[in-house]
Amino acid sequence: MSFIKRLFYYLGGVGLGIIILMFFLSGKKTSCDYGPNARTLKFLKSKPLQKSKDLEIELMRYNIDSLDLQSTLDSGEVNFSSSETSNDSSKIYAIEINLEEKGSFEFRYKIKKDSIELISIRPFDP
Repeated sequence: MSFIKRLFYYLGGVGLGIIILMFFLSGKKTSCDYGPNARTLKFLKSKPLQKSKDLEIELMRYNIDSLDLQSTLDSGEVNFSSSETSNDSSKIYAIEINLEEKGSFEFRYKIKKDSIELISIRPFDP
């Protein structure tokens, strides 16, 4: 069999495989979150968010609303060096984000059994 025929069969099989995968995966919520940052943010988004009254005052002080909190979990960067992940019972993740006109902030989230809790907000210079 010549090289051109083998190449044709190979590309035909790859193309058919891609079409089949697109058909089977089209309606599902599939994602390719393989990096540690993406997996951590996906895990945090899967739980309901709690915040204290003191933190509500801090949020109002920095003019941060619920959409900003959601964008933190959507596109923030997890700072693993300042996160406290060695404890099995209570892990705390530091997520940094630049909120357009409001500045750069570090949000610290504590993992609870059935939810996550926003425990602190701190402005910082990137």
